[in-house]
Amino acid sequence: MRFLSSGPAAPPEADVCLIVEGCYPYVRGGVSTWVDWLIRGNPDLTFAVVAIVPGAGPREIRYALPENVVAFSDLQLHTDFRSQPWQENARTEETEDVLADQLIALVRGGGLDTFARLVELVNDPARGLTLASLMASPLSWRVTCQMYERLMPHASFLHFFWAWRALFGGLFAVLKAPLPRAKVYHTISTGYAGLLAARAAHETGRPALITEHGIYTNERRVEILMAEWICDTVDKGISLNDERVDLRDIWMQIFDAHALICYQACSRIITLYEDNQRLQKALGAAPTRLAVVANGIDVESFAALPVAGPDQPPTMALIGRVVPIKDVKSYIEAAAILRRRMPDLRALVMGPTDEDPIYFEECLDLVRDLDLAETVIFTGSVKLVEYFSQVHIVVLTSLSEAQPLVILEAGAAGIPCVATDVGSCREILHGRSTEVPRIGEGGAVTPLVSPNDTAEAAERLLRDEALRRSQGEALRTRVRRYYASEDALAAYRETYAHYLAPGRAEAIVAGS
Repeated sequence: MRFLSSGPAAPPEADVCLIVEGCYPYVRGGVSTWVDWLIRGNPDLTFAVVAIVPGAGPREIRYALPENVVAFSDLQLHTDFRSQPWQENARTEETEDVLADQLIALVRGGGLDTFARLVELVNDPARGLTLASLMASPLSWRVTCQMYERLMPHASFLHFFWAWRALFGGLFAVLKAPLPRAKVYHTISTGYAGLLAARAAHETGRPALITEHGIYTNERRVEILMAEWICDTVDKGISLNDERVDLRDIWMQIFDAHALICYQACSRIITLYEDNQRLQKALGAAPTRLAVVANGIDVESFAALPVAGPDQPPTMALIGRVVPIKDVKSYIEAAAILRRRMPDLRALVMGPTDEDPIYFEECLDLVRDLDLAETVIFTGSVKLVEYFSQVHIVVLTSLSEAQPLVILEAGAAGIPCVATDVGSCREILHGRSTEVPRIGEGGAVTPLVSPNDTAEAAERLLRDEALRRSQGEALRTRVRRYYASEDALAAYRETYAHYLAPGRAEAIVAGS
């Protein structure tokens, strides 16, 4: 763990420990931008940040950590633990059976009680368990074999073995990692970040909170179903009563189990829009703990930007990471359809390209195959304010979103959007059911993986300046009315104040 304070060796206790996975401070945009906004928007609070990362590979910090971040650490899910000492003791055989029982119970949805027993088992000093003993020892081999025989003996052991190492290696890393000291633990997703928050709440007795942007479990489900590296080894034919599970089932069951544990441990379960609560409740969240806090942006920073005019080449932009969940390929295919009708089309892809190099290369191949080298332009990470005056419409073809900041930012600049019907895109573009008076549409909503629908919606806006201006202004009005940054920050100040000591809480609320 790396601490950023210059005082004594012992780490300071933070007001809030933020637990993030796969984003801040190493990945620009999206949730990372939100985390940076939350920390900087609460200067009277101190923060510790735990960034969960896959392993020990090189990473570049993309966000300067604010002064009120007093501790920062990486939690590596997969490390080289072979050099760690470990010896079998008299309790090894008992440990094997108990550990296998608890891990199987976790897979089958045992919830917070099962997880708490795992925390205590893995960190029991009398058992002397290290990551090496849990992952690279005769004990770990026997636990793996026992779980294989009890969970899916009909499938390939080799495939089960490697899945076991990936899934439970991450779990054990979370169980063995040092916990920063904090008054409140705030995770930004379920998954491994949610497990660390649940462990912190169990071990310290301090409150844990969660803010879900997208539903992590659903996003992992999409990735698992699309993954070619997960082998299907069970052929159930047309049987409706075959209870055998395959590797994809195990992966999805475990992420569902992680969500349940996190929801049961968290005192407040926040999401960005109401429709997400239906999914949270289906995954085990208690309705009495649910809350909605919509994302907010600094509207004024985009308000003065000039709107792209009809004398400029028709330009659309996808703003986001070049990763499968953003379905950049559908955007490229839509650009190919549009280019046949609008030869001078420009289709920008504005966002980092280094998160999934294989997918990025596939996108480049598709651009070459469709002869779009002069049309589709990958800009990498950019400052939106420097590009928005060139962009007529923003397009999102994502398979999953929560409440995309890029739509709010485009709206603040008066740019209409075309977006797939995911997350809160429809709510932002067409308004909530409770919106009175009705503001009007701020763009178009399209089906998933539908380049034709995307191209048609984009063409309508690109060809009709009056429609583009009216929808851009409608979206600007809605963003100003419902998605201002200060409103969202005030909600988080009140949330933190509720869970901090009374005197500290009064000072925070007064400072707001």
